[in-house]
Order: sequence, then C-alpha cells, then structure tokens
Amino acid sequence: MIDLTTESGARAAERLESELVLWLTTVTRDGQPQTSPVWFLWIDDEILLFSRANTPRPRNIRANPCVAVNFDSDGDGGGIVSIEGQARIVREQTAAADVPPAYVEKYAVRLAANGWTMASMLADYPLEIRIRPTRLRAW
Repeated sequence: MIDLTTESGARAAERLESELVLWLTTVTRDGQPQTSPVWFLWIDDEILLFSRANTPRPRNIRANPCVAVNFDSDGDGGGIVSIEGQARIVREQTAAADVPPAYVEKYAVRLAANGWTMASMLADYPLEIRIRPTRLRAW
C-alpha cells in the first residue's frame, strides 16, 4: 500500500485521479520488460484495467505478478510518478455490469470515439486486472 498523504503521495493521488493513460510494465518469463499504455481507474486503493486475453500482458502477469506503472513527465523531466505493485487477474470474462460506473464515465468519450459500447469493448478486452501498489516514487 502506498501512503497518499505524503507530498509525493499527494502528487501520485492527483495523477491517479486525473490522468487517462498510464504506462504499464510487465516482465516476460525470461526477464524482458514490456511496456504499454493502458486506460485505468484508481478504485479501492488499486489500479483497475482491462486487457486482451491472448497477449503478452496476461501471460507475463501470470508468470510474474510484479509490475510497474508510470505516468508521462511534465515535458521537462519533472512530474514523474512511478508505482510498483502486484498485479492479479480478477476476471477472465468481464460483463459490462461488472465495470464500475466511474470507469464508464471516465472513458465515455473515448469509447464512443472508438465506436465501442462498454460491452463491445469488453468483447475485445475481457480480462479485468487489478494492481495493488507496493512502492511509490515521485519527483
């Protein structure tokens, strides 16, 4: 668990609430880091995201649940927030009714721009993944 009441924790909390994309890094069985941008929601002291099923991301998490998430910098090398954590696959087949309303609200415009409803997005991204933060670095 990370302490969001510290100065660096407050910066992380603001980013977790306001950002639309974070960079998730998982690690292959042979130790190769793989980073990809993901939509996410900060909820219940965890990062929630959805993933395609037959891709490296879930294979990597099953093999090694240690992950890192990062936000883009402020463009000048500041505003860095990096969070390490433990990932787990919560659901293999997520139904639209299982998605928190805050996630649907957060991405409503982007879902529409992609021609998706929540249900059709979940047809492509059915895995619910949650990340429990264990370490925070912010500067």
